[in-house]
Amino acid sequence: MSVDVVVVGAGPAGLSAAIELRRLGVGSVLVADREAAAGGVPRHSWHTGYGVRDLRRVMTGPAYARALAGAALAAGAVLRLDTTVTCAAGAASVAGSHEITMTSADGIETVRAAAVLLATGCRERPRTARLVPGDRPAGVMTTGELQQRVYLGGERLPGRALVIGAEHVSFSAAVTLAHAGARVVALVTEHGRQQSYAAFRLGAAVRWRVPVWTWTRVRRVTGRGRLAGVEVADVRTGAARFVPCELVVFTGDWIPDHELARLAGLAMDPGTRGPTVDTALETSAAGVFAAGNLVHAAETADIAALSGRHAARHIAAVLGAGAAGAARPARAGHAAWVPVLVAPPLRWISPNAIAAAAFGTAPPLGRFVLRSGEFRWPAWLEVWQDGRLLHRSRPVRLVPGRPVHLGAGWLAAVDRAGGPVRVATGSLRSGG
Repeated sequence: MSVDVVVVGAGPAGLSAAIELRRLGVGSVLVADREAAAGGVPRHSWHTGYGVRDLRRVMTGPAYARALAGAALAAGAVLRLDTTVTCAAGAASVAGSHEITMTSADGIETVRAAAVLLATGCRERPRTARLVPGDRPAGVMTTGELQQRVYLGGERLPGRALVIGAEHVSFSAAVTLAHAGARVVALVTEHGRQQSYAAFRLGAAVRWRVPVWTWTRVRRVTGRGRLAGVEVADVRTGAARFVPCELVVFTGDWIPDHELARLAGLAMDPGTRGPTVDTALETSAAGVFAAGNLVHAAETADIAALSGRHAARHIAAVLGAGAAGAARPARAGHAAWVPVLVAPPLRWISPNAIAAAAFGTAPPLGRFVLRSGEFRWPAWLEVWQDGRLLHRSRPVRLVPGRPVHLGAGWLAAVDRAGGPVRVATGSLRSGG
């Protein structure tokens, strides 16, 4: 079977890309997803606020997921659900010849595509990946598992609950727990303050009387069979105490679902931990693109959707389709990239490369997105290359777990034959 484009992942980025590809005249678009239903995480996230930037409407998560899936089908994309894309044919199956191996209840199938978009999203790191020691009782989960059990499975979860984290998704987890009948004891963060917006913190305190314990780390999980509680400690003094609870939800600490990208042999960015992409969202393999929270874990669903649209326009340009314009010249590979790096306290930037073949290409929404590992206000983002200051931003507020944006107006000043571009806060000397 041969198609023009295979999209891996039927979340907001993948579905939005499929819709845009068909709108731009790309003939055949196949979207594969291992889940039984299309829509991604919004399917089991019942709060409102979805669709504002991309659909210009305010929707609940399930309504947003249904709208995107319906629009993709109406546009003529083919959805293959309950289907896992693998690299059974070797790394070249995606990164070289664009041969995609898909496994489903119908068996194993190889699909050939002119271009590939990876939109596999991200997930929260579970307790084991965070190296929290102790027993392995029931009652320990991530926000994703919690929301699936409550909103898709209809489970009630009575008892005391502790939420590990104090960013946007942590407050969402607290709301879900309250909906399921749990009593949230507290939100726990190692930082000196919560990382979400003040309105979220105020709402949790007033509506559910949920405190936020700052400077606090989980040291041990205790319970045989069922969770008995956790040991927490003050990160400044080391003083420890035991907190009885029946549920613990680990939130945030996002990691891209990057297994397919790694198996495909794509260049990976050590900061985002997803595939390295240029401003057109093309990876180190020509004709293979990546979008959504695979490359910036984790932005909101509508930002991921707009990322998918951005990639779709450039895929259409590569294929010479529709309004995207004439076919773009083939890229010479990632050796022609100018890397974009960050210095502490910045943790990562996306996109993280500038391709010589697409030097005038702006990133999605005309801006780069960054994450910080520290609170800092005010902060100035400086862009340097080979000792030259290319740009200095207005003051920005750095908050761990929250995005900070950097406009792309400085791209024209980059020397495509020069060294890496470096983004830092404060002064960064040549070679710093």
